Amino acid sequence: MADLFFYGTLCHAPLLACVLGRAPDTAPAVLPGHSVWWAKGEAFPLIAEGGAGARGVLVRGLTGDDLARLDFYEGGFGYRTRDMAVRVAGGAEAMALVFFPDAGLWQPGAPWSLDDWAGRWGATVIEAAGDFMAQFGCADPVRLRRRYPQMLTRAGARLRAQTARAGAAELRRSPAPDDVEVEALHHPYSAYFAVEERDLRFRRFDGTMSAPVNRAVFVSGDAAVLLPYDPVRDRVLVIEQFRAGPQARGDANPWLIEAVAGRIDGGETPEEAARREAAEEAGLQLAALIPGPSYYPSPAAKAEYLYSFIGIADLPDGVAGTGGLAAEAEDIRSHVISFERLMRLAASGEIDNAPLLILAQWLSAERPRLRAARGA
Repeated sequence: MADLFFYGTLCHAPLLACVLGRAPDTAPAVLPGHSVWWAKGEAFPLIAEGGAGARGVLVRGLTGDDLARLDFYEGGFGYRTRDMAVRVAGGAEAMALVFFPDAGLWQPGAPWSLDDWAGRWGATVIEAAGDFMAQFGCADPVRLRRRYPQMLTRAGARLRAQTARAGAAELRRSPAPDDVEVEALHHPYSAYFAVEERDLRFRRFDGTMSAPVNRAVFVSGDAAVLLPYDPVRDRVLVIEQFRAGPQARGDANPWLIEAVAGRIDGGETPEEAARREAAEEAGLQLAALIPGPSYYPSPAAKAEYLYSFIGIADLPDGVAGTGGLAAEAEDIRSHVISFERLMRLAASGEIDNAPLLILAQWLSAERPRLRAARGA
């Protein structure tokens, strides 16, 4: 049995329960001579020496299985325990294990706020922790840690999927909880993207359940797609980049003309992702976002869902250039073209990817209103 002091995200009772597989009793406590900070550039905290004391919770009587589960979760993030003296209610002192980050792994940022973290990240992290802990006992936590950003992306997508289209069933069936039965779930491939294989049955239109079927799904998370538009100059900005999909298909020219796009990170909204990608890929700050269609691009085999936007932007001569993140091996060239040329490229087939084609048609319908609103 052991006692542990938690000062960061595991002070959040629902997350601690997810990691342990049960809800333990907790008591307020303080680790003297320490302080808690956001890890710089990250969505979790670190503890450092110095300060008036790190506030948190003490959990007593943790079992060997509890400790193994905690080591699996925290060890994958480069945290190890130390024996420390903490203060509990009334000023009494107690010895407890405390997770500290490996030296030099993270740098402190702003002072930590559990409430701020819970408001923005709590639900997403709990969802991702469920995926992480499902691998307990059968996976290397360090390997899982490398996939954690993608696990957060997937978790955010699942949360949005549960609420995004509530009530949007005028024509199609309204499902009941027992209309799909998943009998087995396998993960034959998990890296930046993942493949999930399911054995399932589903409710047929005659009311009976189908025979068991096997379906493989490519899991890549949700993405935001953005077409920057200058309504005064009647111009758009599109990007050009090499794409592995067309190359693998055998396309003679795997460089595509596309809309700005990118994965929606865990904890982000689709709107935040669209603005971030505009800055990263094209160096643009947007004046406004106009929501366009949201959709599954290939629902038979992909779990991906796309949120599309028209971004109102200033696109003078000379704004096009090169961009992208070197860390992601992106090599992106942008082009500023007239709306008429955009539609010519769509008609000729030079633009041949669905997200940009859909946004071009959406802009065609919205263009008179957007131009009139800005006196063009």
